[in-house]
Amino acid sequence: MAFTSWEGWTAQDFIEELEPQLQMIMNGQSWKKPFSSKEELKKWCTENQPGYKKPIPAVYNHFAKIYGLR
Repeated sequence: MAFTSWEGWTAQDFIEELEPQLQMIMNGQSWKKPFSSKEELKKWCTENQPGYKKPIPAVYNHFAKIYGLR
Protein backbone atom coordinates (compact mmCIF):
# COMPACT_ATOMS: atom_id res chain seq x y z
CA MET A 1 0.00 0.00 0.00
CA ALA A 2 1.47 3.35 -1.03
CA PHE A 3 1.28 6.35 1.25
CA THR A 4 2.71 9.84 1.34
CA SER A 5 5.11 10.92 4.04
CA TRP A 6 6.23 14.38 5.12
CA GLU A 7 9.46 14.58 7.12
CA GLY A 8 8.84 10.94 8.06
CA TRP A 9 5.26 11.62 9.22
CA THR A 10 2.09 10.29 7.58
CA ALA A 11 -1.14 12.27 7.37
CA GLN A 12 -2.52 10.00 10.11
CA ASP A 13 0.45 10.90 12.36
CA PHE A 14 -0.33 14.61 11.96
CA ILE A 15 -4.04 14.01 12.58
CA GLU A 16 -3.31 12.12 15.79
CA GLU A 17 -0.92 14.85 16.96
CA LEU A 18 -3.34 17.72 16.30
CA GLU A 19 -6.60 16.05 17.32
CA PRO A 20 -6.52 16.62 21.12
CA GLN A 21 -5.83 20.35 20.78
CA LEU A 22 -8.36 20.77 18.01
CA GLN A 23 -11.06 18.99 20.02
CA MET A 24 -10.50 21.43 22.88
CA ILE A 25 -10.73 24.41 20.53
CA MET A 26 -13.85 23.20 18.76
CA ASN A 27 -15.57 22.22 22.04
CA GLY A 28 -14.98 25.69 23.52
CA GLN A 29 -12.43 24.44 26.07
CA SER A 30 -9.59 26.69 24.85
CA TRP A 31 -8.74 30.36 24.87
CA LYS A 32 -8.92 30.13 21.06
CA LYS A 33 -12.36 30.53 19.53
CA PRO A 34 -13.69 27.58 17.51
CA PHE A 35 -13.03 27.81 13.78
CA SER A 36 -15.87 28.93 11.57
CA SER A 37 -14.29 28.19 8.18
CA LYS A 38 -12.16 25.58 6.50
CA GLU A 39 -9.60 28.29 5.67
CA GLU A 40 -9.13 29.16 9.38
CA LEU A 41 -8.76 25.46 10.17
CA LYS A 42 -6.24 24.97 7.34
CA LYS A 43 -4.11 27.84 8.63
CA TRP A 44 -4.17 26.51 12.20
CA CYS A 45 -3.29 22.96 11.11
CA THR A 46 -0.38 24.22 9.02
CA GLU A 47 0.97 26.37 11.85
CA ASN A 48 0.64 23.59 14.45
CA GLN A 49 1.91 20.57 12.50
CA PRO A 50 5.20 19.47 14.02
CA GLY A 51 8.13 20.06 11.67
CA TYR A 52 6.32 20.45 8.34
CA LYS A 53 4.87 23.91 7.75
CA LYS A 54 2.97 23.51 4.49
CA PRO A 55 -0.73 22.63 4.17
CA ILE A 56 -1.52 18.91 3.96
CA PRO A 57 -4.97 18.50 2.38
CA ALA A 58 -5.55 15.06 3.92
CA VAL A 59 -5.11 16.57 7.39
CA TYR A 60 -7.25 19.70 7.21
CA ASN A 61 -9.90 18.02 5.03
CA HIS A 62 -10.22 15.25 7.62
CA PHE A 63 -10.96 17.76 10.38
CA ALA A 64 -13.13 19.98 8.17
CA LYS A 65 -15.37 16.98 7.47
CA ILE A 66 -15.66 16.10 11.17
CA TYR A 67 -16.59 19.66 12.15
CA GLY A 68 -18.69 20.48 9.07
CA LEU A 69 -16.46 23.35 7.91
CA ARG A 70 -16.54 24.62 4.34
